[in-house]
Amino acid sequence: MKQTLQLRTSQHLALTPQLQQSIRLLQLSTLELHQELESILLENPLLERVDDPLDSAVRLLADGAINTANNQSETEFGAPVREENAPSAEANGDVNESSSAADNTTEASSAADDDWNSDLGGSASKSGEEDDGRAQLEANKTSLKEHLLEQMRLNVREHRDCALIEIMIDALDDNGYLTESLDEIHGSLPIELCVEPEELQFALNMLQSFDPEGVGARNVSECLAIQIKRLPNIAFVTRRLALQIVEKQLTLFAQKDFAKLRKIFQCDDEDLREAQVVIHLCDPKPGAKFAAATSDYVVPDVIVRRVGDDWSVMLNQDVMPKLRLHGMYANIMKQHRGDASLTPQLQEARWLIKNMRQRFDTILRVSEAIVERQRNFFSHGAVAMRPLVLREIADTLGLHESTISRVTTQKYMLTPHGMFELKYFFGSHVATEAGGEASSTAIRALIKQLIGAENQKSPLSDSKIADMLGEQGMVIARRTVAKYREALKIPPVSLRKTL
Repeated sequence: MKQTLQLRTSQHLALTPQLQQSIRLLQLSTLELHQELESILLENPLLERVDDPLDSAVRLLADGAINTANNQSETEFGAPVREENAPSAEANGDVNESSSAADNTTEASSAADDDWNSDLGGSASKSGEEDDGRAQLEANKTSLKEHLLEQMRLNVREHRDCALIEIMIDALDDNGYLTESLDEIHGSLPIELCVEPEELQFALNMLQSFDPEGVGARNVSECLAIQIKRLPNIAFVTRRLALQIVEKQLTLFAQKDFAKLRKIFQCDDEDLREAQVVIHLCDPKPGAKFAAATSDYVVPDVIVRRVGDDWSVMLNQDVMPKLRLHGMYANIMKQHRGDASLTPQLQEARWLIKNMRQRFDTILRVSEAIVERQRNFFSHGAVAMRPLVLREIADTLGLHESTISRVTTQKYMLTPHGMFELKYFFGSHVATEAGGEASSTAIRALIKQLIGAENQKSPLSDSKIADMLGEQGMVIARRTVAKYREALKIPPVSLRKTL
């Protein structure tokens, strides 16, 4: 078989490094973006943050002189710029990769000269007022174990009893429950200590007398019973009925099966209602208040505000990192135009500044398109939400659906109605009798309103809610109502009934 050479021309799509970085930055959340940026700043010496805490510090030039014009020779990235007359980083920063190293260095240096003399994001705003006060440090929160040990030292004198109580304290979980039985604790102790079961019971009784009330209980029933016994100003009959309920029929009480409870304890609705109030005064997790809770804070990427009769969308400037090219390295490249050692870092720095601008510009455009289509939501709330899919926004902005999906994931919008992820404004639709469509978000809001206004003595069933929605022209099945109700974390009708 004879070998030949053939020349073919074809077209194919290729992801350049710049496009890959743009896609990656677009799908990152605000926290992940700043973490990614910190790692890039460590690797690329040509990049510098304008909002760096050390930005106001005195900087020295290469010859040791004080740099007095640092801010005038550096490029800053701030908010996306849409003005047609603004200098374009794309136009100034394109580097011909197919040219020789010397030509590449010359073009990059020329582009850098233009970029250093331009102001893409505005100068860094520095407040004249500085906080000279010392940082306020939060005091260490007392743990449950420390709180109990302090009470033990004040109330127990015998060292043997203190040791046994401390063993009990070590066996508590975060909610204040004893995770081991007395037999298990007794079996784990050395035989030569000669610890009697009565001593362990005494230590447990002492522990259960400590604050918070209910600590040291072995189950929920015992925890509630301990607290009911210590509640002040409770009538004897009511206290006795509440104790009987939590000790014998706590499951029926949790299921709100009041008919069986009345039959078992032979009481009327008034007595049962008073006992229910007493039980609700108790805390089933007495030790949870001492747990070190970690709060997850969400910072909005965009902010929506009413301006007259219209809605204004703006980027949150506090989460936008401000970048610029480092002034000292800029001077070095100006003085050594033939040196191509820093050319790759220069190109990467320019790519990053451009991609960061493009990321926030895309988020702003998508947010504006969402607000434009969901005006009724911002004016009237969730009940006025209209159906919206990713394709509708993608066709409007001329972007791909995958791009819209990346933009709306882990990006948050601050509105007068609260903080929402951008994906919240997209949802499926349900047909109406008039031939229109209703958003699933609006239907969930209506279900929440109907349940919130129901008679708690005779709550609405899922079938009744479906019929009420049908009267409003929304064709929806009972199982769909149940699915939406569970998504809203609303209990079923049997658990919403009260006396």
